[in-house]
Amino acid sequence: MNLDDVTRFAQLDSGSMLERIAELPQQCRAAWKLAQELALPSTCGAVRHVVVTGMGGSAIGGALLQGLVREECAVPITVLRGYALPAFVNGPDYLVIGCSYSGNTEETLTAFRKALQRNTRAIAVTTGGELAALAEENGLPLVRFDYTSQPRAALGYSFTLLLGLFLRLGLVRDYSADVEEAVRTMEELQAEVGPRVPQVRNTAKALAERLVGRLPVVYGAGFLAPVANRWKTQFNENSKHWSFFEVMPELNHNAVVGLGIPQAVRDLVTVLMLRSDEDHPRVQVRWVVTQQLLRREGVAVEVLRGRGASKLAHVLSLIHLGDYVSFYLAMLNGVDPTPVETIAFLKQRLAEAEKESKAA
Repeated sequence: MNLDDVTRFAQLDSGSMLERIAELPQQCRAAWKLAQELALPSTCGAVRHVVVTGMGGSAIGGALLQGLVREECAVPITVLRGYALPAFVNGPDYLVIGCSYSGNTEETLTAFRKALQRNTRAIAVTTGGELAALAEENGLPLVRFDYTSQPRAALGYSFTLLLGLFLRLGLVRDYSADVEEAVRTMEELQAEVGPRVPQVRNTAKALAERLVGRLPVVYGAGFLAPVANRWKTQFNENSKHWSFFEVMPELNHNAVVGLGIPQAVRDLVTVLMLRSDEDHPRVQVRWVVTQQLLRREGVAVEVLRGRGASKLAHVLSLIHLGDYVSFYLAMLNGVDPTPVETIAFLKQRLAEAEKESKAA
């Protein structure tokens, strides 16, 4: 496909994923405004540990928040992707934030119900569903937002709402200026990588072209580690494409040893390094040495850098770039970026298995 022929996109993009990607700056601005209007009990912030529970596109917001504020938030944050609430999460000293776009994610609901049984403080972030009903039945704070698309396309809400929620709880500083700067940075990026910008000067289109038939392995460090995860999952869900991610500096203690075998895989890998001027000084050195090592082993490497003055701008600009790359790769792969039929199949089979076990 010729990525400069934008009329072809509509033939594949049945769910308007390209439009959803372009909405990210506006989502972040709207979510921040919504968060500032929340009425929350003051006791919700008087806790010694926060657990954010969610899956997939709803969990990534918690991971991004954790990475962004870990050096300033005096309260530890745990991101739970699963059913089992840790045993130590018990009583009113703990706050559990249930995040589910649909409100019907079974892992999130299971953990959230357990939190209620253990009398923790709890907040629900959702568009509705059973999670909203649980919050209303139990008189809990409910952060409800209106949006219709795939959960991964609602990142501006799932992440920025949590950041605003933490401000309202008195757990982090005021990020208003950072949010506005990040929005402007994303808008400027759109002007460079949007669909009507020719590939010859469009870094997102050019990168997608180089990734056709390749295996992207995304590297990130510190607050950009969850951004690397986001790139990986966007390649999986939007592009229907194999991808993995690694975390620096941990990858220097294992992954770099296994670069050569199997050679057939090594020859297909492209490592995408997500870097920031805010990375730890020693990590900055590690990036340089690791890049030299990869190239010595014959592994293709691409370096992508965050934009803007703040960590938040670096996070969101790299996410926005990755979303566009995943869309263009979907077009080149000849697939519709919106449907996730495999996940729908899994949910159907899980529901059937539950019915069968009850009938047995």
